[in-house]
Amino acid sequence: MEQLNIVGKRSGEGFVAHKVMLVSALSRALAERVMLMDLTIGRKGLLGYLKALAGSNIVKVVPAVSASGSQANGRKLKVTCGANTSNLDDMAWVGEKTPLTLCEVRVSPNNAVKPNIGAIELAEALNRVLPFTATDDNRPVLQCVNFVAKEGKLTLVSADGFRLAVVRLPFEGEGEGQALINREELRGIANALRKAKRARISLEPRGESLDGMRLILDTELIRYKWTSINGTYPDWQKLIPTEFNTFAHFDTVEAIKAVNSLKALSDNPKDYPMDLTIGDGKIALTDRDGKGEASISADTAGQGKVRLDGRYLAEALKACGGMVDFMLTNAYSPTFFTADGYQLVVMPMVTTEATEAQKREKEAKQAEPVTEPAPEVTEPEAQAEPVTEPEAQAEDKPKRKRKAKEPVAV
Repeated sequence: MEQLNIVGKRSGEGFVAHKVMLVSALSRALAERVMLMDLTIGRKGLLGYLKALAGSNIVKVVPAVSASGSQANGRKLKVTCGANTSNLDDMAWVGEKTPLTLCEVRVSPNNAVKPNIGAIELAEALNRVLPFTATDDNRPVLQCVNFVAKEGKLTLVSADGFRLAVVRLPFEGEGEGQALINREELRGIANALRKAKRARISLEPRGESLDGMRLILDTELIRYKWTSINGTYPDWQKLIPTEFNTFAHFDTVEAIKAVNSLKALSDNPKDYPMDLTIGDGKIALTDRDGKGEASISADTAGQGKVRLDGRYLAEALKACGGMVDFMLTNAYSPTFFTADGYQLVVMPMVTTEATEAQKREKEAKQAEPVTEPAPEVTEPEAQAEPVTEPEAQAEDKPKRKRKAKEPVAV
């Protein structure tokens, strides 16, 4: 539910406000139906009508009154702007296919918003996490962005099972909390925030008898309110790798051009795995079928090779933007992108080379000499259960995309 906070004056049961302010609020709203004095009006139709009005910058909206002086069943609105007057019926510009999403107009003499987070920074953060939410309806928790307010930071987390995105923003809100908001409810918010001058985020309990939280976003014109879905988000902190053998620092713009050039060679634009070979001051990108190769300059440390899904790689580079740090442990472990506080984990694709390397490493660990056991003690010492390495996955076939195990599970 959205609330349009319009600065204006009450006029009987209606209100008087600046037309520009009302138009601006309606253009930023995401709902398709507007509630005005208990009447429901189509938002797009009302917005178009107000834009077409000329002659005055002041608009007056009141209940329509019949010739006998009584309200016309309370089901019409009288809109006056300069020499233009109209009576709008209830459900005007609302059709059978108009989505059942509502916003409410409220008028007050003053609407001050004390910001506690940057509007532009929040918009960019949303654009960096929304692409990595799950689209599968069977995984409702992973269809959400996880908002976590804690210790002066607002953390936004998203994951789809193969990728994990994390953004942390300075946050001056009071208290701590967590809310899971479905991706569909957040669409369009980033564009609205770019037009806002001030933004304020807050989390509040749903109620004494209900679990979960509400996430509230206030701007100078609109209050957005979302209710967290029920569910437990995965322990994503453990999924971020911390040890690496290969490092690369490069320009994402040049990398995206290289990816696009190899994508053009693929017979299937939705399935174009790419091998990345890092070392000697460059990153060499090659397609799986060996049809092409592209290289970009990079500051590198160590050497390594990994295969990534081409679409995942392109989306990761776009989300990072500018210069990015890329870190790699080996060909079968999660890869790690980071840029300006943004973190993105991408699972690699399984190859014969990666499977054999994983097998060799496992055999090497098993062949390590066993140290002499410690002398027996009176009280038997508890022994930890051994942790085994996960079995290597099947080799990928030449013409079929194969993905590694998911880093996030619900």
